Amino acid sequence: MESLTLISQSRSLSINPNLRILSSPNISSTFIPKDVPYFKTQFLKLPGIATRNVIVSAATTEKPWRRYTGGEAKGFVDELRLAAMKLHTRQQAQEGEMEAKAPEEQRVEEWEPTLDGYLKFLVDIKVVYDTLEQIIEKPSFPSYGEFRNTGLERSEKLAKDLKWFEEKGYGIPKASSPGVAYAKYLEQLSEKDPQAFICHFYNIYFANTAGGRIIAKKVAEKILDSRELEFYKWDGELLQLLQNVRDKLNKVAENWSREDKNRCLGETEISFKFYREIVRLMLS
Repeated sequence: MESLTLISQSRSLSINPNLRILSSPNISSTFIPKDVPYFKTQFLKLPGIATRNVIVSAATTEKPWRRYTGGEAKGFVDELRLAAMKLHTRQQAQEGEMEAKAPEEQRVEEWEPTLDGYLKFLVDIKVVYDTLEQIIEKPSFPSYGEFRNTGLERSEKLAKDLKWFEEKGYGIPKASSPGVAYAKYLEQLSEKDPQAFICHFYNIYFANTAGGRIIAKKVAEKILDSRELEFYKWDGELLQLLQNVRDKLNKVAENWSREDKNRCLGETEISFKFYREIVRLMLS
C-alpha cells in the first residue's frame, strides 16, 4: 500500500499473520454472500476471512483513528497509510508490528519465486484489476467516478505482459481461486459499502507503486533476466499520478462521517488477507 498488497517506498507488501481464521485458512473457495447487510455494529463473518468488526461500532464512531504513533494523521489518506503500515511484518517495514510466519511475509530478498508461480500471480492480479476498473467505469456510487482515468490503471499493461509471455511459448494459466475470490468480494462490496470499497482501491493500487516495484525488481533478477514488465511502467510521472489520487481520496473522504472513515480503515485487514493469498502464488 502506499505505505500494498497489500507498503513503504523501500519495503515490500506483507499481511497480518495474526488474523484469526473462522474455518478453512484458504479464502479462495468461498465468497461474501450477496445478502450480507452492513450495519454499524455487525460482524462480517466470511469463511476463511479474519473475524473482525468490519463495521465499526457506534461507540467508536465519533473518535478518530488514533492508535498509531507519530501524531495525528493529516488527511484521510495518511490514516489509510498508517493503518496499512501497522499490518506489515517487522521484517518488511520499520513501522510493521507483525512477525513473519509465512514465506511471503519475509524480506523479498529471501523469496524463491518460480516462473510458473509468477504467471499465476499476474493472471490472478489481472482479474482483480479488471474488476476494480470495471467498477470504477460503471460506478454504483457517484464517488467512484472521481477515480476514472487516474493513470494508475493496470489491466491493459498486464494484458501486454501476458501476451508477451504467450508469444515466448509460455502457457498462460487460468485465473485461480485467490484472484477470483477477491474479485467477487470487490464486486459485492462495491454495491453495498462505498467507504469499505475505497479502502481496497487504495491498498491495491498503492501497493503496486511501492512495494510491488520492489517485488518486481527482485523477481525479475531471479527468473526474468531482469526484464521490466509493463505492469510496473506508468504513462506520466508516477509521483504526480499518486499525488493526484491522494488528493481525490482526501476530497471524497471530506464528506464522510467519523464512522464512515473508521469503517473504511477497518477493511484494511481484509484487503491484506486477500492480497497475501495472491502474492503467495509467486512462490508456488
